[in-house]
Amino acid sequence: MKLSWFMIWAGTLFWNPVTADCNVTSQIVTCEEFGKNLCAIPINLCQNVTKLSLKNNKITLNDSDRKVLQRLTNLTELYLNENVITVLPNNSFCNLTKLTILDISNNHIITVHQAAFAGLNQLSKLNLLHNNITQLDSDVFTSLKCLTVLNLQDNLLKSLHIKTSFKLITVILAGNPWNCSCGLLDLQKWLTTSNVTMENENNTVCAYPNTQKIISIKTAVIQTTDCDLKKDSLETTVTSTSANKLKSIAFLTSLASSNVTSGNGTRVELPLLGKSWTFLVGVLGFVLSTTLLIFTAIKCPTWYRHLISYNHRRLEENDPEMFEQEFSADTNSFPTVSAVYVRCEVKITLKPTSF
Repeated sequence: MKLSWFMIWAGTLFWNPVTADCNVTSQIVTCEEFGKNLCAIPINLCQNVTKLSLKNNKITLNDSDRKVLQRLTNLTELYLNENVITVLPNNSFCNLTKLTILDISNNHIITVHQAAFAGLNQLSKLNLLHNNITQLDSDVFTSLKCLTVLNLQDNLLKSLHIKTSFKLITVILAGNPWNCSCGLLDLQKWLTTSNVTMENENNTVCAYPNTQKIISIKTAVIQTTDCDLKKDSLETTVTSTSANKLKSIAFLTSLASSNVTSGNGTRVELPLLGKSWTFLVGVLGFVLSTTLLIFTAIKCPTWYRHLISYNHRRLEENDPEMFEQEFSADTNSFPTVSAVYVRCEVKITLKPTSF
């Protein structure tokens, strides 16, 4: 009897391995791995875990950590608070489609990529409390259709763009250095027009400008006329910049020809090129000429040597000794050829003949 019970217990462990720190109930598998100075998420976690606590460790959520999480498809609650996470890359939790609670508070998060929370279709509570987030993309929460509670308290946010389609019940924004100027206008409109409840509203105040300090971001006075003027100024700047670029392109195109013929047949001179163009043309000419000379010297060595060594001087008829010296010097320049000079004298004597 004891042997049969032992075999059943061993088979259960083999088919459904559970770590020592996981508790199994009827529908919930809870694993507690907090406070163990873990630098990575354990790979031997139970595949059926539904609640996982990894708080107070040294997890960075690197590639290997994300691969381990992708296998835990039954997770409904994940606690990664009090770790050393600095970045939330795209698709960090993409396979956790059943996750409802995600706690990443008390980390060192600086950057949250646009698709960091992609795939979390059932997520209802997101806790980003006490991080170093300075900016959030307006689409970062778009995929969270079921999100009801968002905690962004104690970060470094100065502004936040929220889309009107974003539905929340509770939002916590206190402890951020909010700049109550045009950049906060979208958030303020969303807070006043939606049914969202902002917790700690009295402590969610402006840090800038000085005239708006200690005033709730929900009731701070933001001059919309100034925002419209700045918007118009920005559009004008963009338009003028585009026009200047088009003018520059047109001018460069017109420089393709040096002169332009007007409608009446007269020649219209284009403006002179600047000194930089003159310098560029000079450099190009120098480079091309030097290249041509080098090419000629490499391809025609015999002609080059003949041209360099040639020294022409007219030979005087009464200067035979100099001719011999020069001819001897020329022949000495070729070591494989030797010459011998023989001076011949022919004497002719005429004798009278008798008839």
